[in-house]
Amino acid sequence: MGEYLSIDEVSLSQGELYTFITNKAGKGRQGSLVASIKGTLAKDIIAVLMKLSEDKRLSVKEVTLDMARNMHAAVAAVFTKATLVTDRFHVVKLAMEAMQHLRVKKRWEELDIENEAIAKARKSKEKYVSLVLKNGDTPKQLLARCRYILAKKKENWTASQLERAELLFTRYPDLMHAYHHTLAFRNIYEDRNKESARKRFINWITEIKKLKIKEFNTVADSVEHNLEDILNFFINRNTNANAESFNSKIKLFRANQRGVVDTKFFLFRLQKLFA
Repeated sequence: MGEYLSIDEVSLSQGELYTFITNKAGKGRQGSLVASIKGTLAKDIIAVLMKLSEDKRLSVKEVTLDMARNMHAAVAAVFTKATLVTDRFHVVKLAMEAMQHLRVKKRWEELDIENEAIAKARKSKEKYVSLVLKNGDTPKQLLARCRYILAKKKENWTASQLERAELLFTRYPDLMHAYHHTLAFRNIYEDRNKESARKRFINWITEIKKLKIKEFNTVADSVEHNLEDILNFFINRNTNANAESFNSKIKLFRANQRGVVDTKFFLFRLQKLFA
């Protein structure tokens, strides 16, 4: 079974979710699949995993998972001697989504402003002319086209992306703060020391709460609540990447079979190939 496991959920057909427990040592080949469980309820996951022998369950040293409370409860109940590690990519994704949510919110505000201006121009029987910035974008276009720029580090921007980002940050300073705080959050994971990372996370949470941006306050609260499991990453630096890779294999397998008609038989085939 292996001492280092991952747990994640995947949709097999028609949005039906299954929970898969995978063995990191299997490297996506035979010996990777430990269990496939219908649904995501903690009690269902526990009921299936308790079928494993006690020796095997106690031999598990570490399990990587996302921030879902049901997964946490199930793993803590079954693998009692294992360290729980909140996957770094799920944590960083939370901060990235908060920044993108703020960008989308700004875009909707610009759309409202434009619609009001168009209605006003119609009333006064004038032609509406939208504001065009120096790079040729309108404000709503600027916000739409900055999506991928905000996901990259400044040193990876092209000349046109740099110009667009400067316009964006001049026009929307709170997006600039959000971008720099997201970068600072990602950089914490480059730290090699658990206690040093703890201090940096606590400082980041304090700074975010001063910023008073609702989307980031939610991220700060989630990080604060899951901090101990997040910090466990810095022990062995393990992630849920193998589980995501395994999920991709399942999805490709499903696509090659033109979907899943008989779920039981599909799971039987997965067992033969990967268990």
